[in-house]
Amino acid sequence: MMALKREWTYVILVCFVLLTVALPSAESAQNFTTKMNQSHKDSQSSPLKLNPKLSLQIKIHALLLWGSVGFLMPIGILVIRSASSCTCGKNFRILFYLHVVLQTVAVGLATAGAVLSLKNFENNFNNTHQRIGLALYGFIWFQPLLGFLRPNRGVKARSIWYLIHWLIGIGICIVGIANIYIGLHTFHERTSKSVRLWVALFTLEVSFFGFIYLLQDRWMYMLGQGARHCDEQIRPTDHITSPSTSTNKKQITISDIIG
Repeated sequence: MMALKREWTYVILVCFVLLTVALPSAESAQNFTTKMNQSHKDSQSSPLKLNPKLSLQIKIHALLLWGSVGFLMPIGILVIRSASSCTCGKNFRILFYLHVVLQTVAVGLATAGAVLSLKNFENNFNNTHQRIGLALYGFIWFQPLLGFLRPNRGVKARSIWYLIHWLIGIGICIVGIANIYIGLHTFHERTSKSVRLWVALFTLEVSFFGFIYLLQDRWMYMLGQGARHCDEQIRPTDHITSPSTSTNKKQITISDIIG
């Protein structure tokens, strides 16, 4: 009974936080839409003029957010997925704490990027990149709190907690990667500067992470396929050999394995 109450407490807490982050009031939403439309017209009529200071701030902001949601968080997800297949407790603990460190650093970088953007940039939230970024910051800061509130193993709430933690983590990475592309596109629209090189390099990185993510589920299966294939080549009578050919047979087997 206590476990059930605790389970519903976590569910209600998660729903409350998500609704608080995602849903503004009706009045503020109407005012926000009016200001957004006006600012959007202003931004189209007046391109962004970059001075050396603003250009440096934009580059630092982009680097911080790329390092957070575009690099460290995906690596942290790959690390914890590798830990799930570990049979050694020591290796599992190492990978788990590595996951925690990577995600903690990623949250720190995202926080620095958020402070930089809120302090130095135009925060009219008149484009998709800014609006997605604001919501993303909320989920990024909520995810570590959810991680520390994980129930003990064996409790029913653990399954629900794991599902929510996994969905939010994957969602942050996917939305964060998409927002990096949107940010590059917005930067190109506002400044007319080419971003094709950065888009191509980032696409290569995302493709590599996606390949590793898919390969993790099939790696052990692939190794198992190879082992079963070798076993199938051994006939039931292969172990019956004459004394004169036993040495040669052993050498062939060893050379086959080495090769």
